[in-house]
Amino acid sequence: MTNKPLRTAPQKRLYSLDALRGFDMFWITGGGALAIAISQITGADWLESHMHHVKWEGFRFQDLIFPLFMFIAGVAIPFSVKAKLEKNVPKTKLFWKVFKRMTILILLGILYNGTFRRGFDGGRVASVLGQIGIAYFFASLIVIYFKSFRSRLIWLGGILFVYGLVQLLVPVPGFGAGVLTPEGSINGFIDQLLLPGRLHGGTFDPEGILCSLSATGIALMGTVAGNILRKKRTSDWQKIGYLVFSGVVSILLALILSPFYPIIKSVWTSTFNLLAGGISFLLIAFFYLIIDHWGFRGWAFYFRIIGMNSIFIYLFTRIVDVGNITEFFFGWLAKPLGENGNVLLMLGGLLLTWLLLYYMYKKKIFLRV
Repeated sequence: MTNKPLRTAPQKRLYSLDALRGFDMFWITGGGALAIAISQITGADWLESHMHHVKWEGFRFQDLIFPLFMFIAGVAIPFSVKAKLEKNVPKTKLFWKVFKRMTILILLGILYNGTFRRGFDGGRVASVLGQIGIAYFFASLIVIYFKSFRSRLIWLGGILFVYGLVQLLVPVPGFGAGVLTPEGSINGFIDQLLLPGRLHGGTFDPEGILCSLSATGIALMGTVAGNILRKKRTSDWQKIGYLVFSGVVSILLALILSPFYPIIKSVWTSTFNLLAGGISFLLIAFFYLIIDHWGFRGWAFYFRIIGMNSIFIYLFTRIVDVGNITEFFFGWLAKPLGENGNVLLMLGGLLLTWLLLYYMYKKKIFLRV
């Protein structure tokens, strides 16, 4: 009996990548709230705790959601940017394309922050979308201008290493070097000095200047995964093996270094990059194995619909009061259930947003940035 020699052609769109992106967005657009509602009914405090960010040092499931999306954006780079390079598209043209994407994401992030509603005076400039755009831009530049896989690995190691040195060795006035607290970190000092607008963390911004530069590391980790998945001469099992190996090594490095260089999402330490990136490697390996190799796609269709319009649904659930719409349609069913009705409302909200995305999918309406 022989293994199925399925290989992914460069031009083929990975079903597993869309599904993983949708799985990630599911938690942002209602899945997390649903889990909290279920935990409050069942008394599963551990579940609710993982639906909230850790206050500072440490790692929970919720801390994975944002970097996983960044990692996925990196996976897509070899399938888009590198493919165009192979078709002799000028590097200058690709530069302006990724620069435009970064600019649009920064502007959409400012919109998401509610700056237009609250007024521009003191509005927050830094954002999740902005950080994704910046990390994607720099990761793309490295792929565009450094052809060899080895050179990109050197860039990845260099970014993580240098960023760690900056956080641990550069002194902050009044605090000294290596003080990884909201007030004493180099991140907060730089944000207060250079970042315009309101700081989300008060003394620092979790999507601030240094955090955005550090996030280039996890986007580059995504390009490593994308490069593995894109190789035509590599069998599926080899691809999965490389992805799992990369994930395990990254996680072990993060855990080994964490006693003296803590895992902190809010200031995006290199150990956080390694841990989140390592888990992301394992997740893409799992999704690729189940969906693209074994061909079990039916269960992932729900997530794929979300993943193919991820930016749209992220903005939609921020701008539109989905909860009010859900209560309008399902309130008569939820009210008799008392507190348990919250679960029904959460499910109703997920259903309504998914039906909207499904309609857009059928009409081939996709928000591209």
